[in-house]
Amino acid sequence: MRVAVIGGGRMGAGIAQVFLARGDRVTVQEPQAEAARWRIAEGLAIAESKGVADKDAALARLTMAEVPGDAELVVEAVPEDAALKVRVLAGAEARVSRDALLATNTSSLSIGELAAALERPERLIGLHFFNPVPVQRLVEIVVTKATPAAVLERARAVVAGIGKTSVVVNDSPGFATSRLGVLLGLEAVRMVEEGVAAAEDIDTAMALGYGHPMGPLKLSDLVGLDVRLAIAEYLHTRLGPRFEPPRLLRDKVAAGELGRKSGKGFYEW
Repeated sequence: MRVAVIGGGRMGAGIAQVFLARGDRVTVQEPQAEAARWRIAEGLAIAESKGVADKDAALARLTMAEVPGDAELVVEAVPEDAALKVRVLAGAEARVSRDALLATNTSSLSIGELAAALERPERLIGLHFFNPVPVQRLVEIVVTKATPAAVLERARAVVAGIGKTSVVVNDSPGFATSRLGVLLGLEAVRMVEEGVAAAEDIDTAMALGYGHPMGPLKLSDLVGLDVRLAIAEYLHTRLGPRFEPPRLLRDKVAAGELGRKSGKGFYEW
């Protein structure tokens, strides 16, 4: 398959990696092309050490350029900015054939609203990958009322083809995973804010008591507290006060404590 990924940050690089590891030809559209290529190469080196990829062969199938006209699948993975996503999706649609599948990796924005700017809105689907993409087994497929059955089946086949499991969710703010995950994370932040327990103890309780592979505060650090805040603010406007961001979360983001990417969040990294 000829795949194009728009955005070469952590998520985009991970998405590119899983398709390259499968044997696909992948083009990544990213202004910081060298940094993106380095991320992908680093990920492929780890995959090679586990026996699930051939780094050199995979990199030979990687191109850093704009979305090519022969792309069969385009996955948008730029930051959670609706205007930016609309702009790059519309640009991609103008370059590829009418049969190409367009997907967005948004974790919370309305697929229908993003699709409204396209000439053929019915072919945009949500493919919500999880961080880190090469490790996480789930992809949330998000459909609208206008999504044809054939488009959904193609999306299911794409997800199955890279060895991941899909769930199908109707277009709604936060879908299923972000809606539940953010709500749990916000309550954990409030518990720290109120002095109920330390971050480490809250996370240990959820890991050992409920079988979560990672506690909600460590997960928030991994995702990025700025990303968590942006999603919470969006859900707050759409779903009401239960998603209002706690003051502690706002304060940490304002102080530049964004989690792993800044070296400090609820944990020292």
